[in-house]
This record gives sequence, C-alpha cells and structure tokens, in this order.
Amino acid sequence: MASQSSDVDLVFHALADPTRRAVVQRLGKSEATVSELAAPFDMALPSFLKHLSVLEKSRLIASRKSGRVRTCSLQRDSLMAAERWFTEQRALWQNRYDNLDGLLATLSGE
Repeated sequence: MASQSSDVDLVFHALADPTRRAVVQRLGKSEATVSELAAPFDMALPSFLKHLSVLEKSRLIASRKSGRVRTCSLQRDSLMAAERWFTEQRALWQNRYDNLDGLLATLSGE
C-alpha cells in the first residue's frame, strides 16, 4: 500500500506543473521527440529536460534514444493509478453523501 501511495504521490507531483501537464497531454496524441515537445515552451532546453526527468521518475513517460534523437511516449498505466485514486475518493464521498441524505431524511421525519 505504501508503494502505491508513493507512486500516486509522484504522479500528482509531476502533474502539478502546467508544463508537465501539457507534455502529458501532447504525448496522449502520439510519441514525440524531445525537440518536438520542447518547441512550444519558452525555456532553455536544460530546464525543459528537468521537466522530462520528473515525468520519467513518476513513470508517466518513457524515452528511448536512437542515435542522437530521444523519443518520448506516454505510459498510461501510471495515469491509471491516479484515476483509480480518484475513483476511490469519489466512492468514499458518495457514501458519505448517501449517509448524510439518510440522516437528513430521518431528522426531517420522512
């Protein structure tokens, strides 16, 4: 359980930054080279590579190198971990709301 929690923590940390979210969104369409990913951003390449490093550590993306070209791809399994967390939270809160509805109905004499 602790490992799953730390995995989700890494994903949420990575997605907390708008640049990294934009990269994940772009990679959701197709693989891209580092140059293609960096092009829309007004930052130096070393700064952009730090963003990619955070995404790789969170396992949201993977990269492979062919010659001098590094290509990145989205790793959907890590996104699924965040989705599972949201699903669990949604179910927890829905149960709480259902309990509150029951309590209010009891208090109002229904």
